[in-house]
Amino acid sequence: MQRANLEMVGKLVVIVGLMFGFGYAMVPMYKHICAALGINVLSLTEQQTPGALASSKVNTQVDLSRTVTIEFDANARGPWDFKPETRSVRVHPGEVTTVMYEFRNLQNRTMAAQAIPSYAPKQATSHFNKLECFCFSEHTLKPGESKRWPVVFVIDPKLPKDVQTITLSYTFFEVGGKVPMAPKGSV
Repeated sequence: MQRANLEMVGKLVVIVGLMFGFGYAMVPMYKHICAALGINVLSLTEQQTPGALASSKVNTQVDLSRTVTIEFDANARGPWDFKPETRSVRVHPGEVTTVMYEFRNLQNRTMAAQAIPSYAPKQATSHFNKLECFCFSEHTLKPGESKRWPVVFVIDPKLPKDVQTITLSYTFFEVGGKVPMAPKGSV
């Protein structure tokens, strides 16, 4: 009986050793299989070679085969200046782009306002992805104060090919809340 137990323990030790070896070999096997099949699912830290900059990476999601013109429009409902620094840009779908908007409070009082975006054509709405935008929150500006705000966006490469121009239009409204609204008749 004791001999049978020792044989069983020996077999179990061999099995545990084989399992450990197989688990240890899985990482290099996984890398080789991914490389052979062209699957690139390793984390960025595993992909980088020593001394390489992260900024040298190429975004493979950018559709370089076409460009889309993005036009910028600004409408202000009140006595303030609100405009994009550039009227239009040409981008490749999938490319991250930043455009700045300028705002200036021309009033002699503090005001709070928020921008509401709209898109044309309407089917572009679901393909226009804003990563950062001043329209996400309400802003308070003192009398005469000027600000520059970014809109960081990417156009989804799944945008229909017949859409070659998108207009992003913002309407800037004064809002009450933290700061009282302008008295009626003064705007």
